[in-house]
Amino acid sequence: MSFDTKYAVITPIRDEEAYLKLMVESIICQTIRPIEFILVNDGSKDQTGKIIDEYCSEYPWIRAVHRTDRGFRKVGGGIIEAFYAGFHALAHDDWEFLSKMDGDLSFEPDYFERCFERFQRDPRLGIGGGYLYHVQDGVRKLEVNPSFHVRGGNKIYRRACWETIGGLWVGPGSDTIDDVKANMLGWSTHSFPELLVHHHRVTGSAYGIWGAAVKDGRADYVSGYHPLFMLAKCCARLFRKPFIVGSVGLLWGYVKSLLKSTPRVDDRQVIDYLRQQQLARLLRRETIWK
Repeated sequence: MSFDTKYAVITPIRDEEAYLKLMVESIICQTIRPIEFILVNDGSKDQTGKIIDEYCSEYPWIRAVHRTDRGFRKVGGGIIEAFYAGFHALAHDDWEFLSKMDGDLSFEPDYFERCFERFQRDPRLGIGGGYLYHVQDGVRKLEVNPSFHVRGGNKIYRRACWETIGGLWVGPGSDTIDDVKANMLGWSTHSFPELLVHHHRVTGSAYGIWGAAVKDGRADYVSGYHPLFMLAKCCARLFRKPFIVGSVGLLWGYVKSLLKSTPRVDDRQVIDYLRQQQLARLLRRETIWK
């Protein structure tokens, strides 16, 4: 693995003073440092902006983008808009990999080095990243997801793949749509189970149990999930805590979006491909789920 690998990291942040230092220190300690690390303060009301500026004053390769407070947490599209504010502020155009990372993560010093080893071994690997876990009652718990899906707050894009998929959909479900589109266009996407990333804030905790489930159902609708697959997903959700609330919230988010005619991702080809894969999954055929 070359230690000259050029990559940039963009981290959209809103009110992350509790964990931001852990994330930034994880980047600073990497065996392969990014050529540029942009922290996008998305209208934080706590000390997030101050923490960012302190790091920027000490490390010239860490840069800040401060956005005004929109007055509310914009579900789905807000974080992607903040990410693009950082993307358009990049001073280097010679990056080989681009990483989108949340501000509540921490990871080992060789994390990016080991990720790039995976990319080097597989030239068709377009999107990759480690597995997230959180600690509950002193026990480490993996945040399980399909192996082809790389969590939105922990993604690394190969430049050629990024350009092929045309960047990110600005809206709910963007972290699913990019994986699906990449596979549709001949790339592979993969989470690395041997590379663990500590997620200090449990996914969806900012919205509460019900709100997080509804949010996920809305993202599934926007992504173009097939109704039959969605029903199967809700049924499977009944066997995971919170049992009924999680399943009903997921279904309600989908149905509510359907009734409101919420705009879906503007790529019919991606929706058709996703639905074909989902139906094949229900029929136990070979799919991107492997």
